[in-house]
Amino acid sequence: MALIETHSAEGIGTLTLNYSIKRNTLSEALIGEMSRAFAALEQEGVRVLVLRAYPGAKVWSAGHNVDELPMGGHDPLGWKDPLRQIIREIEGFPAPVVAMVEGSVWGGACELVFACDLIIATADATFAATPAKLGVPYNASGLLTFMNTASPQIAKEMLFTGRPIAAARLERLGVVNHVLPREEIETFTHALARDICHNSPLSIAVMKEQMRILNGAHSLSPADFERMQGLRRVVYNSEDYREGIRAFKEKRKPLFRGE
Repeated sequence: MALIETHSAEGIGTLTLNYSIKRNTLSEALIGEMSRAFAALEQEGVRVLVLRAYPGAKVWSAGHNVDELPMGGHDPLGWKDPLRQIIREIEGFPAPVVAMVEGSVWGGACELVFACDLIIATADATFAATPAKLGVPYNASGLLTFMNTASPQIAKEMLFTGRPIAAARLERLGVVNHVLPREEIETFTHALARDICHNSPLSIAVMKEQMRILNGAHSLSPADFERMQGLRRVVYNSEDYREGIRAFKEKRKPLFRGE
């Protein structure tokens, strides 16, 4: 069974996550299908790409597939990690990517949504960034996605607590563009996508790339970069990291000791 479905019409491409049996976890297989669909839709020349779950989904995506994370001693979120790959493809896609969010968004799926150019959510949608609940050391580029989307205080609240934040609150904070009832979100999203399609695709592609470059234009010395990597190694070599992964697989609350 395909883990995604794609459709395009009148310049609008739609990519639908179709892995409901696993709550649309961002497995290597699912992201591989997404990557191939992105390439095909880019080749087709779509002017907007809408990224969504199946209509009526209670969970938009449960985030990283924890079963695919290493138990310890290896970087769980390295450069070649599937999530890192698809984030780069969203950011580099030459047309706007619009996240249409129904249901809850967990863990790495928050970053996936935040990497999109526009976010439209239902009134009952929630976002929970959960790496600290698993003892996972998030990487620098992932943190930058959060910090480019939300203020530092909101990014810290999400990452430090792991609590779900309602879409309505994130709309007030400028993180989510629009919040609508479920019965209106599809019509609204496609009306907005059609407005984008009427504008110059070259102009939009260039502005998107310029903003991507500017968002990443942060000065960082080689020494600071090495320190950040060293700090992350402390976490993924720790007993807390192994405990977090074990607890998730055993469906229990982890007991973190800071070791």
